[in-house]
Amino acid sequence: MPEQSNDYRVVVFGAAGVGKSSLVLRFVRGTFRETYIPTIEDTYRQVISCDKSICTLQITDTTGSHQFPAMQRLSISKGHAFILVYSVTSRQSMEDLQPIFEQICQIKGDIQKIPIMLVGNKSDETQRELDASEGQALASKWKCSFMETSAKMNHNVQELFQELLNLEKRRTVSLQVDGKKSKQQKKKDKLQGKCSVM
Repeated sequence: MPEQSNDYRVVVFGAAGVGKSSLVLRFVRGTFRETYIPTIEDTYRQVISCDKSICTLQITDTTGSHQFPAMQRLSISKGHAFILVYSVTSRQSMEDLQPIFEQICQIKGDIQKIPIMLVGNKSDETQRELDASEGQALASKWKCSFMETSAKMNHNVQELFQELLNLEKRRTVSLQVDGKKSKQQKKKDKLQGKCSVM
């Protein structure tokens, strides 16, 4: 039986300096940091809606270096969804994603059911090495979704995480946590409170 967890785990992979932490911090805290500080591994939590109840979106921001293969394997095996980030200013950063994608396929098996977003970050930069069409082509080859973002300009950051959650087919997950209950839930709650002795 699969573990029923209240966490929905998203893992962010990509080469060093592509803006993984910037994307995550922009999404979670709404901030952007100009200076580059290498990440070993950070985890951020955000409350989201999951199958009409509240759960925790746990975002793991991984290291950009390949020094920790065991940590990488563990992140993949525990992850529910993946964001693969490259910088549009670096063709190499896109090529660096290939072994990570292959490892996700190897560990997860059938990746058709796994939400994966290929992300071209730094879309605000003028010195591009990669066109959006190249990202789209790779995403088609990998059968995953694609989006260009700019953590700096806050372009497509919220949309990226919402789209990733929309790709989840096994359960309904959404960034919108609304206090409104569905009609069936209200009815169920109402019935639960009533009992009569006959």
